[in-house]
Amino acid sequence: MRLDDTGDQFLPDESLDSLEGIGLLRSGLKLSHLRMITAIEAHKQVSAAAEALNISQPAASRMLTEMETILKAQLCERISRGVTLTAFGRAFARRARTILLELREVDRELSALKSGTGGSVFLGSVTAPAISLAVPAIQQVSAAYPGIEVNVRVETSNVLARELLAARQDFIIARVPDDLNPRLFNVTEIGIEKACLIVRKGHPLTEKPVVGLADLPRYDWVFQPAGTLLRRRIEELFIAAGVPLPATVVNTSSILLTTAIVCGSNAIAPVARDMANFVADVGAQAGEIVILNTDFEIDIKPYSLISVKGRALPPSAKLLYDLIWQRSRMVAPD
Repeated sequence: MRLDDTGDQFLPDESLDSLEGIGLLRSGLKLSHLRMITAIEAHKQVSAAAEALNISQPAASRMLTEMETILKAQLCERISRGVTLTAFGRAFARRARTILLELREVDRELSALKSGTGGSVFLGSVTAPAISLAVPAIQQVSAAYPGIEVNVRVETSNVLARELLAARQDFIIARVPDDLNPRLFNVTEIGIEKACLIVRKGHPLTEKPVVGLADLPRYDWVFQPAGTLLRRRIEELFIAAGVPLPATVVNTSSILLTTAIVCGSNAIAPVARDMANFVADVGAQAGEIVILNTDFEIDIKPYSLISVKGRALPPSAKLLYDLIWQRSRMVAPD
């Protein structure tokens, strides 16, 4: 299925040799339908897709019915905890993402032409390389090309990979989640993330020269959401050592909230070491954290520069991508 040469209508692949195929736009297909199918693919629930698009669930259900009527194909199947796309739905969602991306690129290009600036970049990153790689590269590109606008989102790999597929990011520094097809991505490994445990200054554990896993479960913890790599790695360490998992846990992906909870309590939090070093150096209350000296290492799966296969990076995004890759080579261990 693709746009015809005039951009007026969507044509099924079998109609490429003729203009007599069904015009989907003339049949009522709208941009809101494209957004809906990509939202359903991302959230796997009609209700969650409706919430993401800020519409009611009945309205979202009607849109799904409209799409299936226009396309004359079932797009979703109900499963125990939501919906899954059929082969027709997956094909439609893939094409919808491409169309929405192209429209976004039109807006970006025209905005850059109108303002005389160099365009914009949308980058997502997990915490460690955001500090060690993205920030220096952004400073470099901003100094050389002051017209470029850089938009950065720091999140978990699970969130960022789905935003990348939905064309909300140009590229990401993260890891491909286990539940996504790696063939969808271009992946260039650039570094290994190391993590550590942080507590407030004056925490009881700071009196110990070396902290072991058995010292930790009695305290509250601030974790990333369940299923994230750092969370899983910490849990694996506890299980392998036969130590009970912490009983009292706060889950958040916000480093700001994590730091605030740690500074105001006896909670322990695992964070990327680059982030911990940065926060410990900035002073004020946030600087009142201490990195625990542990008798175990917290190494996490390597992270990569990731883009979507078949989707060319805009020039401004390619510039930042290359700078981040070059810096990763400079800081890589020998």
